[in-house]
Amino acid sequence: MTELATPSAPWLALAGGLGFFLLGLELLTDGLRLAAGPNLQRLLSRATDTRWRGLGTGILITALVQSSSLVTFATIGFVNAGLLTLHQSLWVIFGANIGTTVTGWLVTLVGFEWALESWALPLVAVGAFSHLTGKNTRRGALGLALAGFGLLITAIDLLKSGLGGAAAHVTLPIGDGPLLLLAQTGAGFLLTVLLFSSSAATALILTAIHSGLIDLSSAAAMVIGANLGTSVKAFLAAIGATANAKRAAAAHILFNTLTAVVAFLILPALVTVTTALTAWSGAERDPAIAIALFHTLFNVLGVVLIWPLANPMAAWLQRHFRTREEDEAQPRYLDHTLVTIPDLALSALRQELMRLRDMASAILERAIVGTVPDPTAVHAVRTLTHAIARFIAAMNQGTLTPQLIDTSERLLRVARYYESAARFAEEGAHAWGEYDERDPSVMAAWERFRTAALALLPTARNAPHDAATVGKSDDDTMEAAYQDLKAALLAAGSRGALSIAAMDAQLRAASAIHRGLQQLRKGITRTPPPLTPQKTPHT
Repeated sequence: MTELATPSAPWLALAGGLGFFLLGLELLTDGLRLAAGPNLQRLLSRATDTRWRGLGTGILITALVQSSSLVTFATIGFVNAGLLTLHQSLWVIFGANIGTTVTGWLVTLVGFEWALESWALPLVAVGAFSHLTGKNTRRGALGLALAGFGLLITAIDLLKSGLGGAAAHVTLPIGDGPLLLLAQTGAGFLLTVLLFSSSAATALILTAIHSGLIDLSSAAAMVIGANLGTSVKAFLAAIGATANAKRAAAAHILFNTLTAVVAFLILPALVTVTTALTAWSGAERDPAIAIALFHTLFNVLGVVLIWPLANPMAAWLQRHFRTREEDEAQPRYLDHTLVTIPDLALSALRQELMRLRDMASAILERAIVGTVPDPTAVHAVRTLTHAIARFIAAMNQGTLTPQLIDTSERLLRVARYYESAARFAEEGAHAWGEYDERDPSVMAAWERFRTAALALLPTARNAPHDAATVGKSDDDTMEAAYQDLKAALLAAGSRGALSIAAMDAQLRAASAIHRGLQQLRKGITRTPPPLTPQKTPHT
């Protein structure tokens, strides 16, 4: 493969290797995530009872799916969906930082220790064929992962060729002076930011030390910078996100910053320990293994440092980032990081729809008793409905099964029902207040209608959101009271007890409130039940 993959200019091989690495890593991550399916969600939700279990879960899942970002964003999604507390999520995020070091070991062993270059293209071919012939199956997802793994092997071979050729023309400053090490840490940080992937940056650093371009201390400093560079992705993910997403992202940034600062301050000691361990294992001649070991050691050090600080840090985070969450018009559970994980996205949608349902019920209750709802409350319902619609539209930009698409569309209709309920309630309250004309028989009919209508609201609010039913007897009572009210209003208008204008206004009020209740009823009863995770068939 080396003859085919080595162009005349080593820089072209280097650029191509980077491209193959990023593409291969994305295919590997997507394939493993799709193959895992709902298992990822179930494992995350069950394995956070203790610090140790949360930490182990973060390490294991990140090692399996080869993406700390995916695990971190999935964990944030559980917090937003109300399935995990912030305290529980922290240990999964910290474990993900250790799990991401597996990529370095993969690059080192597959690229430098095991001669797998001749298997790269066959792996891509077999993986691509499995994916194309088995779409929407676990076999197809594993084929995608296999093709990604083959591209990773190709990428490492290209990187070795490119950096090996560049070594003859480039001399990088090496050494262990404080300023030089600080500059090298900055270089690793910048490399991660530019590539938007700490895994790609780490692969480049490993290849550089394997090719003799940098020494162990310089590579270690660059790995510290690359690890810190992942904080930029967390920062960007938190922009415009919910309060819980910001808190989890801040925890990720604080952990990485603390780990990087301490590791840099004791870098000579860490390098000494790493050198001793590689010598003890008999791998002292392979500096790439030393760097992979160093990467793991200093992330483990970060967990040791954060262990006594986790609870105070969580308490501090809970006191911050509260502005958007306290604004009723803003979503509390929706976050753009969830749209690529359908199970989490649907769970967050249901949580947000429960809020929307309760907001619409409160507006209806005020209208039923004759009080004009607060305009800001109605505006909050509209704004939240639009946010839900945008979230569902973003979900449907990805690859969803027909069942998931149908469920998301039905949830959007439910949101529209709740928005309509609030709008009709507002119309009814305004119509009721247009004329100050009252007739005793009409007021008695209004009282019966209000009693029957209010009896529906607690039933609606307390019902399970995914399988709610309103009692038929209560529903029949409300319908009968509504018909009696209309008859009383028409009778009062015909005999002159109410002016035609007042009669018309009260009819409009009764009709609007009645329609609002119907819309609320539709939203509750037509909410689709949660999807039961189905095992992906083996084919």
